[in-house]
Amino acid sequence: MSDSTLSVSSAPLVRRPLACVILAAGEGTRLKSDIPKVLHRVAGEPMIAHVIRACEALAPARIVVVVSPANDDLIRAAVAPYLCAVQPAQRGTADALRAAEEALQGHEGDVMVLFGDTPLVTPATLQALQDARNKTDAAVAVAGFRPASPGAYGRLVVDSSGGLEAIVEAADATPAEQALTLCNGGVMAFDAARLGPLLAAVTDTNAKHEFYLTDTVRLARKRGWACAVATLEADDVLGVNTRTELALVNTLFQNRLRQAAMAQGVTLEDPATTILSADTVFGRDVVIGSHVVIDPGVVIEDRAVISPFCHLTHAHLGPGATVGPFARLRPGTEVGEDAHVGNFVELKKTRLGRGAKAGHLTYLGDSEVGDGANIGAGTITCNYDGFAKATTRIGAGAFIGSNTALVAPVAVGKGAYVGAGSVITKDVPDDALALARSPQDIRFGWAKKFRALMRRDKKG
Repeated sequence: MSDSTLSVSSAPLVRRPLACVILAAGEGTRLKSDIPKVLHRVAGEPMIAHVIRACEALAPARIVVVVSPANDDLIRAAVAPYLCAVQPAQRGTADALRAAEEALQGHEGDVMVLFGDTPLVTPATLQALQDARNKTDAAVAVAGFRPASPGAYGRLVVDSSGGLEAIVEAADATPAEQALTLCNGGVMAFDAARLGPLLAAVTDTNAKHEFYLTDTVRLARKRGWACAVATLEADDVLGVNTRTELALVNTLFQNRLRQAAMAQGVTLEDPATTILSADTVFGRDVVIGSHVVIDPGVVIEDRAVISPFCHLTHAHLGPGATVGPFARLRPGTEVGEDAHVGNFVELKKTRLGRGAKAGHLTYLGDSEVGDGANIGAGTITCNYDGFAKATTRIGAGAFIGSNTALVAPVAVGKGAYVGAGSVITKDVPDDALALARSPQDIRFGWAKKFRALMRRDKKG
């Protein structure tokens, strides 16, 4: 036995049409959750979404997702428009692939089988596996990896030329096989023409009475068909079965996103405390402070700066915009070029125009703020009446004094001023001044008399 991978010809590679089958029928009982395992989120998206994206990068002819009756509807919605096949009962991985046979009818080329709970898999990983099958004309190609501790992983037994001879489960391995460091990573690629006979030959003569896809290697070798191995990074094939593993995968995914962001010109002042999403879009020379959380749907253009302790979701920051510290941007927020959102400011479904400022302790919801407008500290838009949301419009160059309540629907015109402490319920024309507060009443000597009265009552 040799612990190596298959050496292949250097002849030009012709890649064949590819179909991807993603196994997602597992219930994830060890996660102790009512949510199907593959729908648990990593970097803001369901695990299976990352697997599908990796498949899409290879431009497959088909993507088929295998589901169980218990999770059918939820997963169908998450993976649409891709086809789902139902595995009536969970009887092993080969049985799951059999459930997809009808969806694969007529496909000529390669069939790749993946798991929906391996969100770290990359297009490069999948391409390497397909290439290993194509270069060797193997009936089966298996993803191999070398973990720090092989432990309970199945071992890959290869011959002197690197061809795959067998997959041996750890419990069944001899001492010599236990010493092997090349382990089964789960992802497999098949020649579609030979997959049918192999699947038909798999039996459930094992302790669990299940049909194992790994048995196809032994069955292929028995027929004299070659099998191959592609050795991949251990992280790429890491699966999730527990909450601890989910946390680990999230950490590894975040590290990848951080490295990718910095490689494209983003400054992360404290990468370990920055949380990104898989779909975050960055411009150049963006600066992000510590403890910033960026949820899905965020676009950050050139030179934008996000100070520490901010939270952004489905928001767009224009070039040179500044946000924070301690700001929250909720869905539908657009911060214009060179606009400023300050500390303890919350925006929801609001467009802040170019150069506009909301510096302190402010809530703007369902609002349109014109270019160059200034929003004073403590300003709020009263956008909800208990039944419906209404819009507040603030014109370009307007000045909203501190502690103002704008009761929507209402509009403040261009260049208008609103006095501090006002409650605005009517539209304010362009360049007008609006005041809506009671006149100040001063009673001379009142405080002195009040203190004397209180002292006298206390003595009595």
